[in-house]
Parts: sequence; structure tokens; C-alpha cells
Amino acid sequence: MSEPYSPSARTRVIREPHRGVYDRATAYQILDQGFIWAYGRAGDNLYIHGSAASRMLRNLDQGIPVCVTVTLLDGLVLARSVFNHSMNYRSVVVLGTATAVEDREEKLTALRAISEHILPGRWADSRQPNEKELKATLVMRLPINEFSAKVRTGAPIDDEEDYSFPTWAGVIPLEMVARTPIPDERCDPKLPVPAYASKYTRDGCR
Repeated sequence: MSEPYSPSARTRVIREPHRGVYDRATAYQILDQGFIWAYGRAGDNLYIHGSAASRMLRNLDQGIPVCVTVTLLDGLVLARSVFNHSMNYRSVVVLGTATAVEDREEKLTALRAISEHILPGRWADSRQPNEKELKATLVMRLPINEFSAKVRTGAPIDDEEDYSFPTWAGVIPLEMVARTPIPDERCDPKLPVPAYASKYTRDGCR
């Protein structure tokens, strides 16, 4: 179980502070559903990976400060005034210093966490990384020691005098939806589509 967390001066939410959330459960829920960047979480560590020749990752290994931000967009909020339009979202900021993972077993654990974060079940169903691939891949570990989450939910918030303005107002919910899997042309037609592909969803991470 993670220890209780108190925000630092760098992670305390300043704008709309009532939307700030500082518990690990909320932050980890958002991190575990985030999708755009290939990262993974194992316990209280974030793992990121890329080419061993990546200038960005090699610079991170020099001990420079790191900021990782993950945002989930849940809806467009249409207010009556242009100024008060908004979005419903969940976001996390993690600050710290990343270090390269040198231990082979931890590296495999990290790569598995990244794979399972994107597509649970696929790691065990695929060929495992060989030594050449491991050597060509740089994995960085970022401890989740300094972080904050910020969340907006609900309806638009208009100025009182604008509630009588004659235009539609409300929320357009947004979500990522998986379509029917398309098999590779060289895939054996006798192989069934695995359930993790045919029933893929990110909703289970909410």
C-alpha cells in the first residue's frame, strides 16, 4: 500500500485549486488509463522507453529534471458564453529525476509493464525481446515521489446573467472506442482473434 502523499510547492494546484487531487489512487488510475505515450507503471515507478540512441532519453540519464504529464479528455463542456467553455478531464503531473535501468530482469519487467499498459495480455502472447533488441532499447525509471492530479467533471459554469441566453449548453462526452480488429494479410486464418483484441477497451482502467 502506498504511503500518504502531501503536495510540494511545485505540484500544488494553483489555478482552480478545488480541482486538485493528491491521493495516489486517483493519480495511478489516470496514469494507468493514459494511452498516447508508450509508458508503463509498476508500483510507485513510471517506466519510459525508446531507442538507445534517443537524444532525449540519453539527456534524461544525465540527471536533468523530468516532468511527465498525462491528460485524459472526457468531454467538451459547452457553456452559454465563449469565455466559459471548458473540457472535462483528468490529468496527472509527475516531477522527478529519471535513471536508466541497467538490470536485465528489471528491464524486462519494465518492458512488460509498458506492453501490458497498452494491451493487457499481449506480452505473454508474443515473442519475447531478444538480446539485440534489449541492447537497442533504453528504459528509464522515474519514481512517482512528487506528483499531483487535477480533475474537472460536470456541467458548464456560466455567469448568472448568461443562463437566460438562448443557446444550447451542456456536455459532449468523449471516449476512445476500439473498432473490429483487422488481421494482417500474412496471419494464419486459422488463428482466432484473441479476446484482448476483439474486446479491447480502456474503460476498465477507470
